[in-house]
Amino acid sequence: MKAIFFDIDGTLIDTLNGMTRISPQVKRAIHHLQDEGNAVFIATGRPYSFLDEEIRNFGFDGYVLVNGAQVIVRDQIVYNQAMDKRFVKMFADLLETKGIQYVLVGERKSYLDQKSQEFYEFYENIHIPRSYFESEYQLENLNVYKFEIFGKTSEVIEECKEWLKDYEDYGFFHSIHPSHLEVYYKENHKATGIIKALEHLNISIEDSYAFGDGENDIEMLATVGCGIAMGNAAKAVKVHAKKVTDSVSQDGVASGIEKYILGTVAE
Repeated sequence: MKAIFFDIDGTLIDTLNGMTRISPQVKRAIHHLQDEGNAVFIATGRPYSFLDEEIRNFGFDGYVLVNGAQVIVRDQIVYNQAMDKRFVKMFADLLETKGIQYVLVGERKSYLDQKSQEFYEFYENIHIPRSYFESEYQLENLNVYKFEIFGKTSEVIEECKEWLKDYEDYGFFHSIHPSHLEVYYKENHKATGIIKALEHLNISIEDSYAFGDGENDIEMLATVGCGIAMGNAAKAVKVHAKKVTDSVSQDGVASGIEKYILGTVAE
C-alpha cells in the first residue's frame, strides 16, 4: 500500500484564478489510486471548517489539517495539538491593539470578529463564505491551532513578522496572498502530520508521495518518498521535490499520478 498526500490550493484547485472544483480528470486519477488499494489524503493549511463539501464528500482516507496540527485517519483523530493559550491571548491582544484583522482557527470552526469586514470579503473572493465562521466567541474557551492575519499594507505584515521573532516556537508564512500571513506552532507542519498518518497505517516513508505548490508544502515534499511539485510552484518550492508535474490548470495532479505513481504514462 502507498499513501499519497494532496495539498488543496494551487494543487487540486486554484480559487484565486477561478478554478473552484477538482477537475474530472484529477478525480478519476485519485480514485484510480484508491482502486489499486492505496490511501489518499488531503494535506492542507486549512482547518476542517474550511473544507468544502466536495472535499469532505470525496472519499479521502484522511486529512492532515492546519499544517499538521491535526491528523485524521479514517474518521479517527490520531493527533491534535493546539497553540499555547498564553501565546494566543498575548498575540490576539497585540493584534487588537494595532487594529489588525485576524482569524482564530479552531478544531472544527474558525472565528472572525463581525467588524472585520475586509477579511470577510477577502475570504468570499476565494470562495470561503461567511457561514464558515463564528463571530461570537470567548477567546479563553477556544483551542486555537493557527492565526490568519490580514494586512492592509506590506508594512503591517512586516511588523507582525518582527513581533513573532521574539517567539521562537512560532513560525509564519504567506500562503494564499502576500497580504495574508499564517502563524503556526513550529513543531507542527505538514511533514510531521504525514509521518503520524504513516505510522498509524504502518506505511513506510518510501511508499509515500505528496503533491504541493506552496511555501508550506516544502517540508512534506522534502520528507516523503517522492515529493511532486506542481508546475505552478515557485522555484524555491520545486528544488525540494524529486519530480515536477504540470500546473494545476493543466491537471498536473492527474499527469503526476499517471507518470510517477501508477506508471501508466512514460516519463
